[in-house]
Amino acid sequence: MSREPLLRLTTAGLYCSRGGFHIDPWSPVARAVITHAHGDHAVKSSRTYLTAAPGKMILQHRMGPRAQIQGLAFGQEVDLDGVRVSLHPAGHILGSAQVRVEHKGEVWVVSGDYKVAPDVTCDVFEPVKCDTFITESTFGHEHYHWDHQSVTFATIHDWWQQNQSRGQASILYAYSLGKAQRLTAGLDASIGPIMVHPSVEQISQLYREAGIALPHTRDPNSDAARADWSRSLIIMPPAARWEQGLTFHGHYATAFVSGWMVLPDQATKRGVERGFPLSDHADYSELLSAVAATQAQRILVTHGYISEFVATLKSRGYDATPHSTPRCKRPPAVIV
Repeated sequence: MSREPLLRLTTAGLYCSRGGFHIDPWSPVARAVITHAHGDHAVKSSRTYLTAAPGKMILQHRMGPRAQIQGLAFGQEVDLDGVRVSLHPAGHILGSAQVRVEHKGEVWVVSGDYKVAPDVTCDVFEPVKCDTFITESTFGHEHYHWDHQSVTFATIHDWWQQNQSRGQASILYAYSLGKAQRLTAGLDASIGPIMVHPSVEQISQLYREAGIALPHTRDPNSDAARADWSRSLIIMPPAARWEQGLTFHGHYATAFVSGWMVLPDQATKRGVERGFPLSDHADYSELLSAVAATQAQRILVTHGYISEFVATLKSRGYDATPHSTPRCKRPPAVIV
């Protein structure tokens, strides 16, 4: 009889029975190891949490002040009932981590969400050698390739300046944790005032407290916003467009920032005028390079273009298997 795998799926999520812990569980558990604080990876009310130290404040903010959270330095090992666990940079957002799990010489790595390209708001992705690698495949289709972020920021700056010449503010819709801070850090503040939604500012302040340099930003609802409205770039979470009480002081243009914006119809579907493809996930070639760098022979593929990426990996000689969970959603259709 074959022995139980080191990690297996349960009704609460990915579980290590030998160590008595779950990784990114989707319901409360006794001991949760969290890759990062996005809502599809961290849920409230677990008894204890273990996460990377750089992201502890963010997880505390999202789980609540009473949550029992231990921060672990990147690369530091902890023994959980005989299983050795360490966290390694995933390059996704501040404090995002891959989870390395070792027992009796067998090593698994759970990637969580990750990107390979560096940015100034988080630690760069670190390949970790292992026997089994669980990888996301959010953009695991050959259609997805990112320009260098400097190219994307130059395009955003041009759009911003064109809007200024028309007397329009520039509204960028971006997720409040991670993407908004990466945008803020990369924008040229000499072009004009940068404003952010209060929910973005709450997270940005945690980044600043963690030592991440972000330029000064303003609240778009403030009295000072009115005078500078037509020169401003405003970062707002997507849900804010339906928010009651948000004040607009004049004309504005809208855009969405996401990797999905490489698809030609996505800006229209999001109800905006422009789309800028900037992602905190690895693109197709980066996924392949990340998998190769682990030197793992067994790859479990989750979250995204699962069947397509499994087929690609098998064609390259890997033992690749779908690893579907309740969180796995089919991405938009690719038009090629």
